Amino acid sequence: MPTIRTLVLSTIFLLLLLPNQQNFPPLASAAGGKWNLLNSNTGVSAMHMQLLNTDRVVIFDRTDYGPSNISLPHNNCRNDPRDLTLQIDCTAHSVEYDVASNSVRTLTVFTDVFCSSGATMADGGLLQTGGLNDGEHNARAFKPCNNNSCDWLEFHNILQQPRWYATNHILPDGRQIIIGGRGQFNYEFFPKRRGADSSYDLPFLSETNDPNIENNLYPFVFLNVEGNLFIFANNRAILFDYVNGLVVKTYPMIPGGDPRSYPSSGSAVLLPLSNLQGGGDVIVEVLVCGGAPKGSFASANNGEFVRALNTCGRIRITDPNPQWVMETMPLARVMGHMVLLPNGNVLIINGASAGTSGWELGRDPILTPVIYKPNNPIGSRFETQKPSSIPRMYHSTAILIRDGRVLVSGSNAHAYYNFTGVLYPTELTMESFSSDYLDSKVAHLPILAPPGYYLLFVVYRDIPSEGIWIQIN
Repeated sequence: MPTIRTLVLSTIFLLLLLPNQQNFPPLASAAGGKWNLLNSNTGVSAMHMQLLNTDRVVIFDRTDYGPSNISLPHNNCRNDPRDLTLQIDCTAHSVEYDVASNSVRTLTVFTDVFCSSGATMADGGLLQTGGLNDGEHNARAFKPCNNNSCDWLEFHNILQQPRWYATNHILPDGRQIIIGGRGQFNYEFFPKRRGADSSYDLPFLSETNDPNIENNLYPFVFLNVEGNLFIFANNRAILFDYVNGLVVKTYPMIPGGDPRSYPSSGSAVLLPLSNLQGGGDVIVEVLVCGGAPKGSFASANNGEFVRALNTCGRIRITDPNPQWVMETMPLARVMGHMVLLPNGNVLIINGASAGTSGWELGRDPILTPVIYKPNNPIGSRFETQKPSSIPRMYHSTAILIRDGRVLVSGSNAHAYYNFTGVLYPTELTMESFSSDYLDSKVAHLPILAPPGYYLLFVVYRDIPSEGIWIQIN
């Protein structure tokens, strides 16, 4: 019988929430992280990628550009009269990647998920909404399983408005809010509470829309601790009470006023919460990095590729008088991704140093990731990492998986799959990036947590949740 021990959560789970409480010096390791090529051909370029609670990853891409690089089994072809290119298509446009076996199996997504939006539900399933053409009013659900029997389910004409480049966020009651999209200055909920539920106007989205360019698609959305939504679009943000349809706070414009939203695509992350154990208010901070200067999208369409933004803005959204604090990244970046790591640091990865999002509109890929350490003093928060050898441009993705690695896949700057005669060929490869905390020299230290069973608690201001058992081998 293993010895039962209680492990204080602040050393594991709350390390993410309260990294400022950890004052230990970093362990020595080989600087810069490590790259590994996991799969040379997943069959589908990862425009979208989502980790599920089965340690499997759903990957999917648009359906209306022609065949992918992997066939559906048993001639199980998709017959879609509304498809723009191939009405009878015997290739898969979605796969499930098994992290443990490093293998893929095909899935069947029927309507077009091109630049759709989604989020996981309370039960662990993935809800994906909208898209292009025959997918714009549809929703799709994927409920994970371990026996290879699960597949996409589609709900046709379920959305009140066509959603393309919208943003989804799960709410405390388990519903999702779907915000914006091309030409849609409104929001709606899924599932609807009653048949009369409709879409609701959000003037902030029309106010942040740049004519003929937009620069407010895929808005950054985070749930604040009091239940309102922080919504950032273009170059500014609001705090929105979605229950009553009210803007409760308008934040200052990010200094410089340059756009950070699609197609001038920057990225954003909700930093680890702090002061959870203190007597004052919980501190909630958002970090927005990269993007493209004003006019970059029009310039790129004319063959001139403007250098991307090299700045980040950080703001305490819970402050009575919040102000942006600006920082400078080592590398300018557009179309990048930000991944919150288990130790509370942020990985900034993928993208380009010039141009914008859009077909053929990016140049000069950024192969070098950067780690942002939010608790370091300003001026010492960014650390460059070892570069990949594979450009990850428009329609690339990066996600954290359970063992602490980051999966990196996708990149397709073309309307179709194109592998030859282009600057940046379509990518079907899957890589992993391992941060220094996975260095074999420091990853296994039994003196910190000897093998055995532990009780794990979520602790908020000295009030613990019911514990769960975990086993450390």
